Amino acid sequence: MIIGVPKEIKNHEYRVGMTPSAVRELVGHGHRVVVETQAGAGIGFSDDDYARAGASIAGTAAEVFGQGQLIVKVKEPQAGERAMLTPDHTLFTYLHLAPDRAQTDDLIASGATCIAYETVTDDHGHLPLLAPMSEVAGRMSVQAGAHCLEKSLGGRGVLLGGVPGVSPARVTVIGGGVVGQNALAMAVGLGADVTVLDRNMEVLRSLDRQYGNRIRTLFSTADALEQAVTEADLVIGAVLIPGASAPKLVTRDMLRAMPDGSVLVDVAIDQGGCVETSRATTHDNPTFVEEGVVHYCVANMPGAVARTSTLALNNVTLPYIVALADQGTAQALRNDAHLRRGLNVCRGQVGYREVAEAHGYDAVDPDTLVSQLANNA
Repeated sequence: MIIGVPKEIKNHEYRVGMTPSAVRELVGHGHRVVVETQAGAGIGFSDDDYARAGASIAGTAAEVFGQGQLIVKVKEPQAGERAMLTPDHTLFTYLHLAPDRAQTDDLIASGATCIAYETVTDDHGHLPLLAPMSEVAGRMSVQAGAHCLEKSLGGRGVLLGGVPGVSPARVTVIGGGVVGQNALAMAVGLGADVTVLDRNMEVLRSLDRQYGNRIRTLFSTADALEQAVTEADLVIGAVLIPGASAPKLVTRDMLRAMPDGSVLVDVAIDQGGCVETSRATTHDNPTFVEEGVVHYCVANMPGAVARTSTLALNNVTLPYIVALADQGTAQALRNDAHLRRGLNVCRGQVGYREVAEAHGYDAVDPDTLVSQLANNA
């Protein structure tokens, strides 16, 4: 199979779908890998590094899409990239389709088979291809939030951990999943006064066992959420419903009650955000102020630490890339029920229920789509 790796073109996105090490693995399996020139240059991987690993270097994205059968990316394809997709392509990347009608429509129109990292599952019901970026984003959320609390950036002028004789900042983390757990680790490590909310008592019990009286755990009711948000200096939105738009848990009224200069980091922004006032921002212009609260809503947070993120992502995506290349898309999907959960769009049809519901399409059972794909191969 020919695997194509284009250079990412989203704002300040320096990650790359495959490292030279990953390329070497695929070449060792007898496959051809075509990498767009400078695809990894932003994180220290040169064209020579890829060539030594066995890749062919293409001068343009059009060449990569023109030659590649399996297109491996990091971020969702931008409009120009979507225009290059055909029914002969399998696209393997983060998609986040539920809040993105334009992308969904374009992928359906392309006829391509589109597998989303963020909805692939494992035997434990976890999301193994989303987890490393959630870990990065969770840790970055506190780092970014602490920075935004500085007065010169519009914040309250509060140091997250305080100093002797001065109280630390109050941090509220909404959601105790992978993002929330990593945000907690950072906030506690920096000495903040931390509260975490979740609706899963087992999650709260686990966090209580881990941190004891260094954090407060709250079952997330409307009252508990409102109080925890309105009293916070920094709020981390870490809510996830796999593949679906995030629920708007934090309202404008809650923000009005927060102290001016407080900071909100909405890590759920890839799925539309969990805050009523959130809108996606970029690393070029990461913040805006609404109701006196500094909003940090960068939709590709891990792109800021692109080398770490790329290495972490490749660790988990490589086995799936090998399976897709070795077995072919249809057979790999047929053999792995968890990979089938990643099948969001296939040959003009939607295979993920939450995406279909978000945009008014009929959802088609993934097993049916795989059978159709195999028959048309």
